[in-house]
Amino acid sequence: MSVPRILVVDDQMINVQLLKRKLERHNLAVIPAYSGQEALDAVETEKPDLILLDVMMPEMDGIEVCRRLQTRDDTRTIPVIFITARNTKEGKIEGLAVGAVDYITKPIDLDETLARVQTQLRFVNINREMVDLQRRLVEARRNATIGAVTQGIAHNLNNLLGVVIGYLDLIKTVADNPDAVRKNTGQVEKAIDRIINIIKQLNTVVTKTRLPTQRFPLSQLIDGAIQRFETEHSLRDAVFVDNPAGDLAIASHVEVFENSVAALLNNAWEAYDESPENSRTVGLSVAVIENDEDPMVEIHIEDHGRGIPDHIRDHMFEPFISSKHTVGVGMGLTVARNALRQLGGDLIVEDRPGGGTVAIAKHPLNPVKKHA
Repeated sequence: MSVPRILVVDDQMINVQLLKRKLERHNLAVIPAYSGQEALDAVETEKPDLILLDVMMPEMDGIEVCRRLQTRDDTRTIPVIFITARNTKEGKIEGLAVGAVDYITKPIDLDETLARVQTQLRFVNINREMVDLQRRLVEARRNATIGAVTQGIAHNLNNLLGVVIGYLDLIKTVADNPDAVRKNTGQVEKAIDRIINIIKQLNTVVTKTRLPTQRFPLSQLIDGAIQRFETEHSLRDAVFVDNPAGDLAIASHVEVFENSVAALLNNAWEAYDESPENSRTVGLSVAVIENDEDPMVEIHIEDHGRGIPDHIRDHMFEPFISSKHTVGVGMGLTVARNALRQLGGDLIVEDRPGGGTVAIAKHPLNPVKKHA
């Protein structure tokens, strides 16, 4: 374990020497500095763990040194303990306001100073451990997500390729029967379309650029999304719509908008598990949230299904990690949220009061500029 490095800054050499002797006796390395500029130079080259900084110094005082340290990302987290002859409330507030973490008043009590330094060093170690833990958690989550995506893609594509190979084998056995060939070829085409759709969904997830948009009536976009959803499930009148916004026009990307909302409708439909279709209800309502900074259209999609299972609550937007028949199944939520964010909006999924789930798709109300 490395020895903590303490930068001691005071224009009085005797003060620096006294602190240096006391701190070094307790296995702390001391870097001396005798002016504000020397302190800044030492921070640049020595990277101290903590700074003991005299407030009253000629040319550049401790307040200015601390203020400059706070302007840089690589130095603002270094704890600064001020040493001052002023014991007024106003003086302490001024120092704390520019980033100091503690105060020591002159004449210096060496034992008290050591205790305060050791306390702040413990805080530094705790903070470093937390940062390291967070980094490792992010890395673990990233690796788990990559593994889940890879496994999910392989599973889906292998299944679909198995379908394609199976029907191709059937075609070979019925080559002299045109009707059977056409029927089996149709199944091959459907499987290939699903493979293409998976690839398109993955492209949606990794693409970060803002999409080109045009103005369309919101009702038209919603109708298109519902039609996509109902066509996939061979349904009619499966969604109860409440759209008080009427023909309000928004700037959007038709395919991305309709696919996103259709995916949310699909998740709501599948949230009922094995319930009979005639007992399932999916509601879609529209709310316009107007404010000066970021006016939004919110599309609420509600179901009365099983709700959000606890084991996927924190991971529902990660692809291919959910069990079947839950709100996080497949790529639906992953694609929908990424697509809405590309349009300048967002997606929130919450528990519905009384049971079930509500997905809130947010879309900017104002036009979105096209990319050049």
